[in-house]
Amino acid sequence: MSDPITEEERAEAIERGWVLADEGTALEKRFEFRNFVEAFGFMTRSALFAEKWNHHPDWANSYKTVDVKLSTHDTGGLTALDAKLARKMDQLAKG
Repeated sequence: MSDPITEEERAEAIERGWVLADEGTALEKRFEFRNFVEAFGFMTRSALFAEKWNHHPDWANSYKTVDVKLSTHDTGGLTALDAKLARKMDQLAKG
């Protein structure tokens, strides 16, 4: 089980473009890429970290857009794992 998200982690995620969703129990962000291959590559790289950390996003892909929602389902809210995966996804999106 992961520790609850800190206010600092939450604020940092919001500064990077994540928004609070589901009454504050999730973080959401839309990533846009130049084409489908880049979007799918981002998802593949993200999936490797998600699997390694046993923390899997809810996401959808449409051509060059990837919509992501992060929440720790077994706690019913946001945890440090959500902040960690959000940071990693932001890094991966930059290339």
